[in-house]
Order: sequence, then structure tokens, then C-alpha cells
Amino acid sequence: GRRCSGPGGCHMSGKRRRRKFLFPAVFVLILVLALAGVRMVLTALYPLQYEELIDRYSEENGLSPAFVYGVIHTESRFRADAVSSIGARGLMQITEETFEWTQWRMGDTVTAYDDLFDPETNIRYGTRLLSLLLDEFGGEAEALAAYHAGWGSVKRWLSDTEHSADGIVLDNIPFTDTAWYVPKVLKTAGVYRRLYNK
Repeated sequence: GRRCSGPGGCHMSGKRRRRKFLFPAVFVLILVLALAGVRMVLTALYPLQYEELIDRYSEENGLSPAFVYGVIHTESRFRADAVSSIGARGLMQITEETFEWTQWRMGDTVTAYDDLFDPETNIRYGTRLLSLLLDEFGGEAEALAAYHAGWGSVKRWLSDTEHSADGIVLDNIPFTDTAWYVPKVLKTAGVYRRLYNK
């Protein structure tokens, strides 16, 4: 039969046994710390700024907060004083023409264009605009294309079989900037959804 020799006999030494069980525990700890580090980096890159305002006006306009965060993060990176090369203002980068169109739809005769540097006013207008565009076009991608390139542009693209087979879904976007913008916002919204359950 099998014979065991040596001071440890047939049994694994206590030291080796501890090593065997220690390795998985260390691996799990390293994994947990790595994931925590990744989460810290992501929350720094995708912060929850203006959370109360975004949650309130998203709910008021039937929008996912993550969708609104995606727009703000892409448009201004949460800079309330941001001004684009074409004069779009504030967190959600609203142009004067778009402001006036949204203002008319809202029946607001008090707000001035300069007020869009105020975060609450900007988010109130931006979320209302997104809601109007979603009502008009149905899909988030089409609404975002209209937000970026204009309502009229998307109407034209949808009526052209080169850009839309069914007149409802945009199969391709002819403006390079808008073709980049739409998936960028949707991807960013997905990050916010996963990180914060928004």
C-alpha cells in the first residue's frame, strides 16, 4: 500500500493549505479594488451634476434622465456658460432660433434668450425641446438628429429613401457632425443608465 514519509505524513502542511485558500481571496480582493477604481474613474468622467433639476424636468417631460445627461455631457460637459461657434448657449446648447420655436410651443412670453445661461432655465427648455422632438419623430436617434441638425433637416431625410427606407427610422445621416453626435449621446446615456440606474 501507499506509504507516507516525512514529518507531514500524507497530509498537506498547514502553510500550504493556507496558501491554497489565500490565493482566491487575494484575487477576489484585487478584482473588487480594480472594479472600484474603474467605477471611481467613470463617476469622475460622467458626474451627476444638476441632478435635482435634471430629474425634475426629465420626469415633467416624460424623458429618461440618462437621455438628458447624455445630451448635456456631449453638448457642454456641464458648463452653464458654454457658447458654441454658432451662438448656442448653456448646458444644453440651445440656439436663439430653437429657443424662440420652443418658447412659442411653451407659450412663454417672459423668458429671454440670455436666461439660457441659468442652469434651471436651460434644462427646462432643453428637456421640453427633446420631448417635443420625441413626440414628433418617435425614436431617440431621430429626435437627437433633429436636436442637432434641425427639425426640417430630419423631415427631409425621412422623406428621402436614400436616408430612410420607411420614412420613420433614419438609416443614415448625411451630416457628418450629426452622424457622430447621435451615437455619442446614446452611448453616453447608456453609461449614465448603467452607473446610476437613471
